[in-house]
Amino acid sequence: MKSDAEVRLMKRERAKGKTQEQAAARAGMSVRTVRKYERANKLPSQVKAPRTYRTRANPFEEDWPWIRGELERDPALQGTTLFALLTARRPGHYQESQLRTLQRQIALWRAQHGPEQEVIFPQVHEPGRVAQSDFTHMTDLGITLAGVSFPHLLFHLVFTYSNVEAIHLCLSESFESLAEGLEACLWQLGGVPREHRTDHLSAAIRPLDEEGRAQATERYAALLAHYGLIPTANNAGIAHENGDVEQAHRRFKVAVDQALRVRGSRDFSSRATYVRFLQDLVKQRNLTRSVRWTQEREQLRPLPANPLGLCRELRMPVSGFSTIQVLRNTYSVPSRLIGTTLTVRVRAEALDLYQATTFLLTIPRLLGERQHRIDYRHVIWSLVRKPGAFAHYRYRDDLFPSLAFRQAYDTLVQGSPTRADRDYVRLLHLAASTSEADVAAALGLLREQRALPTFDAVRELIRAPGVPTLPVLGEATLDLGIYDQLLAEGGRHA
Repeated sequence: MKSDAEVRLMKRERAKGKTQEQAAARAGMSVRTVRKYERANKLPSQVKAPRTYRTRANPFEEDWPWIRGELERDPALQGTTLFALLTARRPGHYQESQLRTLQRQIALWRAQHGPEQEVIFPQVHEPGRVAQSDFTHMTDLGITLAGVSFPHLLFHLVFTYSNVEAIHLCLSESFESLAEGLEACLWQLGGVPREHRTDHLSAAIRPLDEEGRAQATERYAALLAHYGLIPTANNAGIAHENGDVEQAHRRFKVAVDQALRVRGSRDFSSRATYVRFLQDLVKQRNLTRSVRWTQEREQLRPLPANPLGLCRELRMPVSGFSTIQVLRNTYSVPSRLIGTTLTVRVRAEALDLYQATTFLLTIPRLLGERQHRIDYRHVIWSLVRKPGAFAHYRYRDDLFPSLAFRQAYDTLVQGSPTRADRDYVRLLHLAASTSEADVAAALGLLREQRALPTFDAVRELIRAPGVPTLPVLGEATLDLGIYDQLLAEGGRHA
């Protein structure tokens, strides 16, 4: 049978005035075939009737009722699974080459009798109406800071009309990260849409207790009210309802990966350097959306006068251990605060401590639960008077601020086991009262010399010079003759 292209060529030649013989020779067919298609006035594809019969016997005809029953019971069963069950039921009856035949028959059954599937409805996006946000993990990109692995996430905000985006780096998918990320991204873009769409925020809310979840709900409402945003959320487990930001995640991570390949290294000297790298990439990507962004920016509402700076406030008593418990983690505080109650403002990566309304200090926030962060400077003033407590201190491992201190303690245990705890505690006291860096450098020097890092040896190396004496100033002598000379020379030049 001739193809549609051959018949079209024949018809073009006939339209040019060629005879049937000439057109047939040109199209590579017989004169009889030319007459046939001229009489029918149809293309071969229009003449050919679809085949309704099988060219070979169906090898699965006997077992098809069983196969159909399994598919009706669970339509998600795959052809490979059913084929493996068939070969186990009837050993030697089927060949591996028949798997594809079974898969085609299952696909045909699903098209005719399979369950209805979920339909995705494309939406018409209006400028300035919706911004979608979500967290995305960046760990698989292999980012390192000064050679150390840097696991982290990005809070990603996308305006659905223009696809203009903004990011905020964070370390956990917490409510505080959500609040700080949303504010940071809105201020980066310089305007507020009408709606903010998220998922159900389960990862950010679930770790909190019942009271914490209630407070988070209230604080989220207050945050959106501050910006005049209407909250919306996709149905649980339906990620494509937040599809714009999901697609933006994938494309942005591909862009980051390509930029890192061009850069030739995934290592950055500091977190700030890495954030600048990401922000520069975001700016480049947003430049390609300038036309629709111009339209959308005209529909955005202005930002409020100031960011809200929303955070959770907790009242925490300081125990006799000089510690506080915040969200199931333990933190040390200066011992002078024992017995007081502090106001703790919980942020994404830090805890701000207040005595009434007076700010005291900021300490890094721990991720996860049942962890501890003990700063030796907070407890050393008591520990140096009770060095025996060091041996079995619950948080003893936190009292090694660096590898140099850990190595020094191990050396003291080997060289002078009876005095090791006392000498090490005195070394910590020296570091707290002078300079930790200087003490660490002295410990490194003693290690190189294979000398025992006793308190006296380290103190000798870092001993500060005496207080310098003030210079004795003599009585000032003023000689005004120089001015007379300058005035005289100026008169001569005039």
